[in-house]
Amino acid sequence: MESIARNLRDGVTWIQLREKDMSARELYDVAMAAKLLPNPHGTKFIVNTRTDVALAARADGVHLPSLSPEPRRWRGIVPAGFLIGVSCHTLEDVAAAANQGAAYALFGPIFAPLSKISPLEPRGLTGLAQAAQAVSIPLLALGGITKSNTPACIEAGASGVAGISLYQ
Repeated sequence: MESIARNLRDGVTWIQLREKDMSARELYDVAMAAKLLPNPHGTKFIVNTRTDVALAARADGVHLPSLSPEPRRWRGIVPAGFLIGVSCHTLEDVAAAANQGAAYALFGPIFAPLSKISPLEPRGLTGLAQAAQAVSIPLLALGGITKSNTPACIEAGASGVAGISLYQ
């Protein structure tokens, strides 16, 4: 909770609750505890993968891994304004996410990830620029993002950046 509280104070736009090893109940409890923290900047909470938990906790949205059911399949059961994002690794993934009703896409890895080993080749700033130009939905850069390379990601067309190491 300390990291979440710090990022809420710092004014990050969104916090994605990404706890792959937790049960649905444990993730729900974390989401509910996070929502009780002071949130002076109106940071939105996104739950990773678990739409059921996101809905039960009244989160602001859900982030779906690639190869999940299409975002438009969820639109009939989620409230208006509920954010649905999708992880994307190729230009085709980004185009599909936009066409299937995603509110945003995470694209990467842009650089070699800092928090894990990825089997995917970094897309680089050129790949990021191509992906950003291909869609009208917000595209967030992910993978190896640091404070020093964030400006280059924005210049390449990213609407913002996402990361694990960057915000720990």
